[in-house]
Amino acid sequence: MAPINITEMNSVQLHQSRMAMLSESIKSIAFKKQQITKEYEKGDEVEVASQELGFIGSYYAATIICSTGDDYYRIKYKTLLTDDESEPLEDVFSAAKFRPVPPNLDETMSENGFRLYDMVDVFDNDGWWFGFISAKVGDEYYVYFPTTGDNIAYPPHVLRFHQEWSYGKWIFLPRQGKIFNLY
Repeated sequence: MAPINITEMNSVQLHQSRMAMLSESIKSIAFKKQQITKEYEKGDEVEVASQELGFIGSYYAATIICSTGDDYYRIKYKTLLTDDESEPLEDVFSAAKFRPVPPNLDETMSENGFRLYDMVDVFDNDGWWFGFISAKVGDEYYVYFPTTGDNIAYPPHVLRFHQEWSYGKWIFLPRQGKIFNLY
């Protein structure tokens, strides 16, 4: 029988522990509602958070069409279409379901790349999905999505660093998935 390498075992346990902590953190963020901290106007670009089972942790680009009163707005999706796929889907939501579009951090990404445990958004299935880097194989990054349990490989051009809209400003989550309280 081969001796057990304690360092390898501790490394695997540490990785599993880190994955579990990040998963819980992401789930708590994905299930929360946005704070209503701003009035939106016609033409404002937003991202709508889905709270539907199987889609929790995803955001879809949309444009504000108009206010319908009491912090509700009619929006038009940019990537989601009507059932007959003839035009962009429109819907009405509370402002607690969406946020402004996060600032572009391409310069940071191209300079530093992604690291194990970084919290990221992946553009897939017409929206941005929230997860974290679980591995890198070749040029692709595996992203684990705690709300769906999927672990999928992606090229870096469909990834962005995850940011949270909190109390009217963007918060860039710390690198390598360090856990902190947003609220």
